[in-house]
Amino acid sequence: MSKTLPELQMKENWVFQFLISTKYRIYRHLLLIVFSILVLSQSNPEYIEPTETYNRLIIFFQVLLLAYINMYFWVLKFLFKNKYALYGFCVFLYIILWTATHRLAAHFFKQDLLPNEKDSINFLSISFVVIVLSIASSAVKLFQQWILDAQLINELEKSKTSAELEQLKNQINPHFLFNMLNNVNVLTKTNPEKASQVLMKLSDLLRYQLYDSAREKVFLTSDIHFLEDFLNLEKVRRDNFDFTISKKGELNGVQIPPLLFISFVENAVKHNNDSSKPSYVHLYFEIKDDELFFRCENSKPEKKAVSEVGGLGLMNIQRRLKLLFPLNNSLKITESTEKFNVYLSIKL
Repeated sequence: MSKTLPELQMKENWVFQFLISTKYRIYRHLLLIVFSILVLSQSNPEYIEPTETYNRLIIFFQVLLLAYINMYFWVLKFLFKNKYALYGFCVFLYIILWTATHRLAAHFFKQDLLPNEKDSINFLSISFVVIVLSIASSAVKLFQQWILDAQLINELEKSKTSAELEQLKNQINPHFLFNMLNNVNVLTKTNPEKASQVLMKLSDLLRYQLYDSAREKVFLTSDIHFLEDFLNLEKVRRDNFDFTISKKGELNGVQIPPLLFISFVENAVKHNNDSSKPSYVHLYFEIKDDELFFRCENSKPEKKAVSEVGGLGLMNIQRRLKLLFPLNNSLKITESTEKFNVYLSIKL
């Protein structure tokens, strides 16, 4: 896959590296401080010393306060969330604060004014300075976010391509398919009606994997139906296996990326097979306050098996969740001697 412009620029242009990379953060802060000091040192004095130094220190800290509160609070809380009125209100309040601070300082420093200087505070000049500084510091943060978003989009495209290739390889598990067809062959002689039902479920399962899951989003109810078919077929294969699927809240109309839960369910089925006692898988789905809660609980065999979700499988699942829901997912896994639980919550 060809590299996108932001990716090439990030790797080849040191300016991009300096502005984005966290390892250069301290240098960016030092550059801002040094630049502010240089600008203030070149400005014309208004007061006699040491009052002039005090005045410049006040301005210096006001500039830094504005830059940091804007980049690390206002931009994140308001601009990135399209709350432009609140952002403008905060900037206006800062203009008032800056003006009030200068009026107060001018009142105390009045007796130390240079002969050619006037004791006057220009509200429009202060407004201009605050607005320019706000735009400049916001531009840095917005530029950083643009680069990070471009990288994330590029990574998602690569991940999607890799996932599609992996999906093509794993769409039909030969072992699973062989067992199911073998079971159907036996059922056609002993229970033709059940054999027909199994074939229908197998057909639905394969159709979903081959066609429906190729879409960018699917209905949550469709994904649950796919899991139900999968577990029903597993129940045909194993006499001592049972499952339940619990649904709570308004699930209709909710859309999610396809095959979001199958890795957890496959892992639960794979590692709970126990010939000495019944095994189970319980799935719980709940929609509450625009958030999807999912839990997968499965029994554990007496002879401990190594769980894939604890290794590379978990890493792949976490990576996919991070790409699909960067800041809106929470994954927790707990384990006891008798059962294994996966908790997943996603902000829709």
